[in-house]
Amino acid sequence: MSPATPPAGWRERADRAVRRGQRLDRFIPGFLLDSAISRTGYLYATGVAWVWGGLLSTGRIERKQGLWVFRGLPPWAFPRGGVCTGGCFLTGDGPVPASVLRHEAIHRRQWQKYGMLMPLLYAIAGRDPLRNRFEIEAGLEDGRYVPRQRVVRATAS
Repeated sequence: MSPATPPAGWRERADRAVRRGQRLDRFIPGFLLDSAISRTGYLYATGVAWVWGGLLSTGRIERKQGLWVFRGLPPWAFPRGGVCTGGCFLTGDGPVPASVLRHEAIHRRQWQKYGMLMPLLYAIAGRDPLRNRFEIEAGLEDGRYVPRQRVVRATAS
């Protein structure tokens, strides 16, 4: 996915989305988060992704940044530029930059925290990455949803 110029005020809306998600987390019983229950859900999702990726992948399967990366899946098998399910990243034939792997590794950590609540919470957060707290927390720049901000450095004269 190529980053487009985000609409004005997107950062403030993104910050609100993250705060809204954090408030929602307060209603989730603590024993469901970062627990044996969430870990079981994470392992189940990883197993399902292993089967899906194993059946459809035509590329190499690699271990990078804590993720199993399945390459060469057909475009209909995953949304956008790829999908993180449990500890697996399923994607197509294109290059997978380190920045995208960093982004997906955060999604892996989210799966560990929420387990099988993750698909439901992600759906509630919505498909718009600029308003989806999980995409925002994983880094919109690394996920290639917004252009990377250039750092302007002062030069000594």
